[in-house]
Amino acid sequence: MDFKKVILQGLPIELPQKKTYVKNANHAPKRKDILSKAEKTLAVRNALRYFPKTWHSELAKEFAEELKRFGRIYMHRFKPDYKMYARPVSEYPAKTIQAASIMLMIQNNLDPKVAQHPEELITYGGNGAVFQNWAQYLLTMEYLANMTAEQTLHIYSGHPMGLFPSNTEAPRVVVTNGMMVPNYSQPDDLEKYNALGVTQYGQMTAGSYMYIGPQGIVHGTTITVMNAFRKVLHKDETPNGKIFLTAGLGGMSGAQPKSGNIVGCITICAEVNTAAAKKRHQQGWVDVLIDNMDELIERTRKAQKQKEIVSIAFIGNIVHVWERFYEENIHVHLGSDQTSLHNPWAGGYYPVDISFEEANQMMSDNPDRFKKHVKNTLRRHAAAINKHTAKGTYFFDYGNAFLLEASRAGANVMAKNNVDFKYPSYVQDILGPMCFDYGFGPFRWVCTSGNEEDLRKTDAIALAVMREIKKNAPEEIQQQMQDNITWIKQADTNNLVVGSQARILYADAEGRAKIADAFNKAIGTGEITAPIVLGRDHHDVSGTDSPYRETSNIYDGSKFTADMAIHNVIGDSFRGATWISIHNGGGVGWGEVINGGFGIVLDGSNEASNRLKNMLFYDVNNGISRRSWARNPEAIFAIKREMERTPQLKVTLPNSVEDELLEKLFD
Repeated sequence: MDFKKVILQGLPIELPQKKTYVKNANHAPKRKDILSKAEKTLAVRNALRYFPKTWHSELAKEFAEELKRFGRIYMHRFKPDYKMYARPVSEYPAKTIQAASIMLMIQNNLDPKVAQHPEELITYGGNGAVFQNWAQYLLTMEYLANMTAEQTLHIYSGHPMGLFPSNTEAPRVVVTNGMMVPNYSQPDDLEKYNALGVTQYGQMTAGSYMYIGPQGIVHGTTITVMNAFRKVLHKDETPNGKIFLTAGLGGMSGAQPKSGNIVGCITICAEVNTAAAKKRHQQGWVDVLIDNMDELIERTRKAQKQKEIVSIAFIGNIVHVWERFYEENIHVHLGSDQTSLHNPWAGGYYPVDISFEEANQMMSDNPDRFKKHVKNTLRRHAAAINKHTAKGTYFFDYGNAFLLEASRAGANVMAKNNVDFKYPSYVQDILGPMCFDYGFGPFRWVCTSGNEEDLRKTDAIALAVMREIKKNAPEEIQQQMQDNITWIKQADTNNLVVGSQARILYADAEGRAKIADAFNKAIGTGEITAPIVLGRDHHDVSGTDSPYRETSNIYDGSKFTADMAIHNVIGDSFRGATWISIHNGGGVGWGEVINGGFGIVLDGSNEASNRLKNMLFYDVNNGISRRSWARNPEAIFAIKREMERTPQLKVTLPNSVEDELLEKLFD
């Protein structure tokens, strides 16, 4: 059958032949054996409900074997034979352009060029899944192909519950991932209920179909590293020849070397997974691969001497790099970490002095021993960083839960008050006050034509809009405007595209709406040849409540609440979003964050223009309002400015209190 017929078929009519696993693929690590015998039986029973009884006797044994071998039931037999990638939107069988666009985004998330563990339907972060199994994928694509403009598909943690009657103004898809009763949201609860096949970890943009490869974080990382250097360098200094030392070359962390090159520094990024490091090198995201420490020292000194702009991937453990650089007296200007420490016990972080293969085996066979080694490594990791910071290194937590897990392991990372960490989150120091509070965040778009020329046209449109806005922008956001103008001017030459023809740009509500409206007009006139999907990372102004990352610069006590993310996804749903999603976990870990996102399809119509203006305005200003109520001065400035421009907007503003009135109240 051809591609369209396979999609329309959904689950196959006849039982397909069992497939052998691809040996050279980057497979997910085996998950821990956490289910009781009765629960394992239940997991197989749950999996079999997707299939007719006549197949059960054969599939029951196969699924039981998958559960033993991988710790999960992926239903690998049902993985489609066609190539997985984002096709031009016209190639999808669908009754609406909205549904076809969502199908495109799903396939982009599972493209082997994009996804971290595509065989296991995991896009990034070690466990950020699009679906739990291949049956869910097949059913979802069939539902989307048959969906009308008056139906909505509801997806429960990867499972397509079904198409329900709705209306043309409703979202076409509603996605939830990992929505647990609060007392069942510990890390082992994810392992257990994911193994049972009843929930999944959607990360931020994996389970919401909005991942666009490492480019999705390149811009944010570029802004972060650029401004981190601005904090430590004199005005007449440049980052040339200065070192940014970090770890991780996965789906998100793989953006770090490319960002370092754009900033103009020496980036050294350690990665224990050889396949991941080679993948980023082949894709051009890192310049040099080194697996020998002496060679790394020599190459680093050469780069310093010649003031190079170069990115180096060290295949090995980051702890060894921190320790050896200290011994060799190599000064590190900036330090961070972007290993997947939201997932420390299942492949997100690897212990030092143990091989990658041995660690993966230990992870499943002896999880308690593995956990002990990880905790020891975290203490050693933090101790090495502390030595460098004592000599002037600026270290920041990159929102991957490094400091959180290090503190839980007993590492020396706490401030004197024993409440705060001794090192700031990058949101506290950089992205929060400089971007999020002003409304700037990771706006993104995908050209569904798959046409490079369409993407170039969108770059030009976005550049023109940003330049026009900058002319009258207040002094407070002139730097943000210029940084983003510089970014979009260079975007094409930086070869950022992996998978779909996509782009990201940090913009505020005004910028997002005006850029989107200009896109919609260009689609309507035929200048751009096919619809555009708009979205954003959940790592944004309003999308995420995460006390150790996105909302770490909220100081009124509300950073542990999740009202903002919930309001955001509900508010977007009736203001024009094509699809919406809300997740437990993402970025910093299961139980640590609630995050929501959206997608909206621009088709050149007046209706799309009205939806985008209404929805994008709320999507950003909801977060600014919450941040202003927390007394963040930048957010107070931004929301007051917006109320002056928009008479219909009325936001409750905080009154300031003099410290002297409070100092002796409870002596």
